[in-house]
Parts: sequence; C-alpha cells; structure tokens
Amino acid sequence: MRVRRPGVILRLLQLVAMDIVRSNLAVGRIVLGLGRRQRRSGFVEIPLDMRDPYGLASLACIITSTPGTLWVNFDAQRGALTIHVLDLVDEEEWIRTIKDRYERHLLEIFE
Repeated sequence: MRVRRPGVILRLLQLVAMDIVRSNLAVGRIVLGLGRRQRRSGFVEIPLDMRDPYGLASLACIITSTPGTLWVNFDAQRGALTIHVLDLVDEEEWIRTIKDRYERHLLEIFE
C-alpha cells in the first residue's frame, strides 16, 4: 500500500493528538467532580460519506481512543455511525466535529 497525502496524515495526527489531550483533561474534571453543571451522556447518530473499510477502521480507532467517546455501531446500508458521548452537550457539534475534523481528512487519505 502506497502512502497517499502525507501532509493530510500529519495534520490529522496532530488534530487527534490535541483532541486526546483535551478529552483527557475534560474527562478528568468529570471524574473528579469538578465543574458546576449537570452532565448528560448519550448517543449521537452521524451520517458518514466514507465507505472505505480502512478509513472506517481508522475513524473507529480515533473515536475509541479519545476519552469520553466510544464507537457503538456502523450501519453500512445507511452509512450511519452511532457513537456514545460521556458529556453530551450539543449533538450537532459532535456531528460537525466527526465529519469536519476526522472524516474529511480520512476521505482525502483513503478515497
């Protein structure tokens, strides 16, 4: 397999590393009971354009390795990804984050 788009790969790795650090801090605050608002966890369904199995596997690794999020299911027929979020504030923000920060880069790399 030939490495395509090394610049995009490096940008994606940088984004993922920053998101993992940020999520670790956020989850740590939740676990320690810091913060003033009530927390709500929940499921978010995200419509994906990506169908490449390597791209989907990479996205699964990114989501699952980021504290506070978990890949739950992917419905291949509908192209719908379901994730669980520990601190769900805005579903639309999660959809934008997954599509714009991760899927967009993965589409460039794998499709």
